[in-house]
Amino acid sequence: MGEEIAVVRQATSMSILIVDDEPSIREACADVAQHCGMKARAVATAEEALQILELSAVDILLTDLMLQDTSGLDLLKRVHDSHPDVPVIVLAQYGTIDSAVAATRLGAIDYVSKPFRIEELRARLERVARAVELQQENQLLREQLRTRPGFGGIIGVSEKMQRVYKVIQKVSQHNYPVLILGESGTGKELVARSIHFSGSRKDRTFVPVDCSALAPTLIESGLFGHVEGAFTEVQHGKQGFLEAANGGTLFLDEIGDMPMDLQAKLLRVLQEREAKPVGSTEHRVDVRVMAATNRDLDNAIRTGAFRQDLYFRLNVVQLKLPALRERKSDIPLLVRAFLDKFCDPQLPARSISEEALRWLIGYDWPGNVRELENCIERAVALSSDAVIHVADLPSSLQYPSSGRVPQKDELLPIDELSGRAHPWNWQDHPVPQAQTVSP
Repeated sequence: MGEEIAVVRQATSMSILIVDDEPSIREACADVAQHCGMKARAVATAEEALQILELSAVDILLTDLMLQDTSGLDLLKRVHDSHPDVPVIVLAQYGTIDSAVAATRLGAIDYVSKPFRIEELRARLERVARAVELQQENQLLREQLRTRPGFGGIIGVSEKMQRVYKVIQKVSQHNYPVLILGESGTGKELVARSIHFSGSRKDRTFVPVDCSALAPTLIESGLFGHVEGAFTEVQHGKQGFLEAANGGTLFLDEIGDMPMDLQAKLLRVLQEREAKPVGSTEHRVDVRVMAATNRDLDNAIRTGAFRQDLYFRLNVVQLKLPALRERKSDIPLLVRAFLDKFCDPQLPARSISEEALRWLIGYDWPGNVRELENCIERAVALSSDAVIHVADLPSSLQYPSSGRVPQKDELLPIDELSGRAHPWNWQDHPVPQAQTVSP
């Protein structure tokens, strides 16, 4: 993920529309945007910009406040009325900061003074791009959580998963911290997203942060942000993950890997609801914090690797996810979902043989659901048949170092397999909906 956790992926497909009547400014802005990985388009007039907005999708609008055919403020009003979801950055001539302030009141997300420094413009574009991608990702997740089977997109109808759904439904109605425990690959982040998008903050930002992926030298700046001049040779500020999640939810994955000095600062955020960017003063934040780990935090506390007071603050509600080997009756449902996910929609639907399904159920899945997903993706990629067979499965399943494959008669207690003929036909057996339990 790089030195700083990629909460939002780099803006490789972000589109930006630049409006300025000076050719040199248009060219400079387009160069900076393209250097940031954006698809840039530049025009000279407001009317051209409005035509493009009507005909094609634009993620960001960058406009000068002084245009020949109209004022930038007028363009901003028209964009705000017809395309309210498009964020606008304004270019304000030095000495016209009052106009820039007026633009922000009309809905502009940021402004840059002209003449501008390349580094400053690039920093502003990257910051807005991160915010836009977070918003797009959250909108997509909200739609997926509404339409996918199971509770909030989580697949499983076993008794253990029903207990998980009950806890999710209860804690989503409150804002206190939740500590999610479970082995790697059990879906801890998906549970955190389900809690967020089922609660009162569902229309606000959900920011996931992998603590194990943050470089030690950048972890404080990444979490809290920093102001301009906080570090040598750093000429612009940076928004931290706490500020990005303000009003929403911050999910700290692998919290057990967080350094001790930063644990103390996170504890203050939870206690005082205040955050301090590097080089600045403290300010209030309204963030719901959820954390997850696959480590034994009790043992980490005993060895001095984790603060006990932070553990108590995070552990208001504890939710432990079962390993996949503890809910094997959910494997047929998961396999069906992953087949639907990875199969080409233009081709006939794939199915899996009963023998291959027995092998999947007989395996212990040390990598849990993530490993199963990878297994099905590989089988779909390598199989030339409409039916997935044992030979299409990874060698670690075909030739397990320990254990054995259950015989057919051992599958009789599993409703999904009893009495079925070879091959397993998914179209005859749709994925059942998980039943949520009222708190």
